[in-house]
Amino acid sequence: MSSQEIPEENLPAEQDARVAVADEKHPFADPGLPPHEHRIQDIDERAAKRSERAVALMFTVSMLATVGFIASFVTIPHDKSVFVFPIGHLNALNFALGLTLGTALFCIGAGAVHWARTLMSDVEVADDRHAIAAEPEVKAKVMADFRQGAKESALGRRKLIRNTMLGALTLVPLSGVVLLRDLGPLPGTKLRHTMWSKGKLLVNMNTDEPLRPSDVAVGSLTFAKPEGLEEHDHDFQNEIAKAALMIVRLQPDDIKDKRELEWSHEGIVAYSKICTHVGCPISLYEQQTHHVLCPCHQSTFDLSDGARVIFGPAGHALPQLRIGVNDEGYLEALGDFDEPVGPAFWERG
Repeated sequence: MSSQEIPEENLPAEQDARVAVADEKHPFADPGLPPHEHRIQDIDERAAKRSERAVALMFTVSMLATVGFIASFVTIPHDKSVFVFPIGHLNALNFALGLTLGTALFCIGAGAVHWARTLMSDVEVADDRHAIAAEPEVKAKVMADFRQGAKESALGRRKLIRNTMLGALTLVPLSGVVLLRDLGPLPGTKLRHTMWSKGKLLVNMNTDEPLRPSDVAVGSLTFAKPEGLEEHDHDFQNEIAKAALMIVRLQPDDIKDKRELEWSHEGIVAYSKICTHVGCPISLYEQQTHHVLCPCHQSTFDLSDGARVIFGPAGHALPQLRIGVNDEGYLEALGDFDEPVGPAFWERG
């Protein structure tokens, strides 16, 4: 259908082209604007409806993609992988989040561009330059132009576009709100507790066998882990960082701290291996003095006196684990550490 077949009253209004005439003061004439060519949507309402539905479809897809983003964030495990040809194996969560959020943003942008190119007014308007300071007449003209632009955008008449656009723009910010979940969840009391509990056997880190009192010689240093914690567990590093245990056997008469003696077994004491300064693993033991040294910043603890700090930047003593022997003769924990292990944190009372 051509513009010649449409009644004049149905065609969009055009601006009169004014061509300046060259003179001595202005030697270059203004060529004016070329004749405006109407789009099919300007002259055929059926084409305009098709464009309207296309824009609404893109906004709807954006809304669905945003919902998919939130669903992916909640349901897909962070350690799941997926094969994507030809890229290869990717993290499934990252792939889903990128795909859904990219689709949501792209569809909003593509819908807005298609709306502007097919349904909004495309008449080119030439205007004279004016002073920077806005005169009352200019302000009035700007507001009039704004109202005219709003009218030409057909936002009030194209309700399907308006409603789906508002829906897409309302939902897409939820993607950013959901991402705030990565700031949590709150740790709760996880920093105060480890895998140690009553009845957990002390397992030698080197042999992976439960320890008997006879396995710990006087003056020796042994490292242990809780029963049931294996190196192939997905959370092994997180758990061992809190539960790593240091076992030393002293002569009972050498133990100065009364509670340390009560929580030991035949002079065998169990303390956290994690330094209370910045969390380094303690590994140096001096059997004559019963001192243990952190190799990172030389914090020194006296294992014969409640593992109190005698040198270095550590702020408090090493937490002690109360131990005993079960019916089968194996060393076992009688509870968890009496306080949070590792460096001090703001929740510590």
